Amino acid sequence: MQHLEVINLVEKGLAELEYADTFLIDVKIKNKLIEVFLDSDENVSFLKCQKLSRWLEAIFDENKAFGESYTLEVSSAGVGSPLKFLRQYPKNIGRIIDIKYGDGKSVKGLLKTVEGNLICVEYEAKIKEGKKNKKVIVIDEIKFEDIIESRIKISFN
Repeated sequence: MQHLEVINLVEKGLAELEYADTFLIDVKIKNKLIEVFLDSDENVSFLKCQKLSRWLEAIFDENKAFGESYTLEVSSAGVGSPLKFLRQYPKNIGRIIDIKYGDGKSVKGLLKTVEGNLICVEYEAKIKEGKKNKKVIVIDEIKFEDIIESRIKISFN
């Protein structure tokens, strides 16, 4: 079974199981290991992963897509994984985000809002005022399509 076929099958499974708030992030296939990574508008529960895994296994076993022996892992994309879709940003409002965008620009700050395709990040910057440095609060509006990579930073404070 090809990569695209597995992607389409996962999408079909999410629809049949009526997991409208859950979506596919990535599928990785290496030898007999099939990894499916999900995200959700709320959270990816163990039960959802388990049900989708069983749904996929039934199809893989029936059509012998990966032969008699394979390993299927269905899980959330995980903390620290890059955000790939605009849909992932709203649930992370209020968290620290590290974004690379445009022509090599980067910013690390608080994800404040998501409005349309604009991601708003607030951070502290130092500006020179005379001979002294002054701290100011800056809010950058970044277009989603300009983002090269972004990750939520986990704080244990």
